Amino acid sequence: MTTTDCQQAAVFDHPAFDDHEQVVFCSDAENGLTAIIAIHDTSLGPALGGCRMWSYPSSSDAVTDALRLSRGMTYKNALAGLDLGGGKAVILGDPRRDKTPALMTAFGRKVAALGGRYITAEDVGISTDDIEIVAGETEHARGTLATGLGDPSPYTSLGVFYGIKAALAHRTGSDRLHGRRIVIQGLGHVGFGLAELLADHGAELVVADIDAERVDAAVARFGAETVAPNRAHTIEADVFAPCALGAGLNETTIPELAAPIVAGAANNQLATEEDGERLLDRGILYAPDYAINAGGVISIALAKPGEGDEAVRRKVIAIGETLGQIFARADSERRPTGAVADAIARERLTRDGKRKAA
Repeated sequence: MTTTDCQQAAVFDHPAFDDHEQVVFCSDAENGLTAIIAIHDTSLGPALGGCRMWSYPSSSDAVTDALRLSRGMTYKNALAGLDLGGGKAVILGDPRRDKTPALMTAFGRKVAALGGRYITAEDVGISTDDIEIVAGETEHARGTLATGLGDPSPYTSLGVFYGIKAALAHRTGSDRLHGRRIVIQGLGHVGFGLAELLADHGAELVVADIDAERVDAAVARFGAETVAPNRAHTIEADVFAPCALGAGLNETTIPELAAPIVAGAANNQLATEEDGERLLDRGILYAPDYAINAGGVISIALAKPGEGDEAVRRKVIAIGETLGQIFARADSERRPTGAVADAIARERLTRDGKRKAA
């Protein structure tokens, strides 16, 4: 049995495996590509989800990320009311050192070979320029100017902005941002865009990122305070907005949280399902990640070449209404907000997925 065969067999026993329809291990040694494409569910339509490039500690960690992120995309697309399934790709490697046009071209060929079951787009470590290269090999790439509005990150930022307002309204009775203290952990395209929106509405920002230049830029532009990334969750604030990588809410960090609301753009923020219960036990209002960060996928799914973004913006702004419904139902049922969001997504998969299949 080859190494790839062993990896494939091990997927079925993986704790993050959730009846995924297909997991593809991709290799192109000539062009330096090692990647995993996970297709979780296509009952609502083709599996849409971005491509992430990251220097994973091991291939097992990459498999975990692909499985968890693809499942999250299924729920994100279902909850956003999109006729799309969920998938995700991860490329193993340091995007600053290992990424080349040849590698992205090779990845595009792997996507093309799936015949439209998986549609790719930008994610962590992958830029709009990279996706333009991928799009040269497959029509199943989004987030390009040729397919719509280009970079989806401003719409992700916009959705998180309205999600924060919804969380404040639910917890405090007012969505006012002026004078609110908000900690943003992660200043990538989405986190920085969110900081700009919040600062424009009078929020007081505390920012954290491993990139000192991004932090310096936020201080210069927004008058933000700074904190080390690994201490951001401990800062007293009205809202903690995690906008970096996932699993940051866990049995260690949750007892240290000093904000009554967690609402940010990072994917897979909960390390385990039990962490949702931990947040509930502490009385912390959590905006489920795949509900609040759906703005980018909405822009990718609904945008059309040559058209404006009015319809996209309306759908993205409605993320706040969706979260309000999740918060209200969670209060009524005395359940974690993440569990309620999962239930709503599964209800749509059962209802509309069967109808579409028929």
